Amino acid sequence: MDYIHITNEYPDGLKALQIGYKQEIGEEAPTDENLDSLFAAIEKGQIFFYGCIDGGRLIACCSITPTYSTFNYQTGGVFEDFYILPEYRHKGIARQLVGFAYRESGVGSLTVGCADCDVKMYRSLGFSIPLGNLLAFDC
Repeated sequence: MDYIHITNEYPDGLKALQIGYKQEIGEEAPTDENLDSLFAAIEKGQIFFYGCIDGGRLIACCSITPTYSTFNYQTGGVFEDFYILPEYRHKGIARQLVGFAYRESGVGSLTVGCADCDVKMYRSLGFSIPLGNLLAFDC
């Protein structure tokens, strides 16, 4: 298994993982327009994707969107899009991928917003400092 910074050289693999991720969390699959926007954001460096390759196949991904954080007065990152193909789960890939993404991104802090059912998993991966509640603005 190899851990990589995903750029636009894996469009089919990243598309498949995005579809699986959205399906698993009960959201609609990304449209072609959504994916075009995503690949443009990757190209511009607005979002960084990291993944795990097994035999040339992209089998896991996560993203970090850089921001400035007053948590530690440095560049921080928002962790999202975390998905591992079901047949590759419980093999230690999650912990390796999160650590790799954190180190490679160069952020000083990393935050994640998650559903209550995922808190235990994220705590086990190192997200252990509670920062209150994360809410999204409804415009």
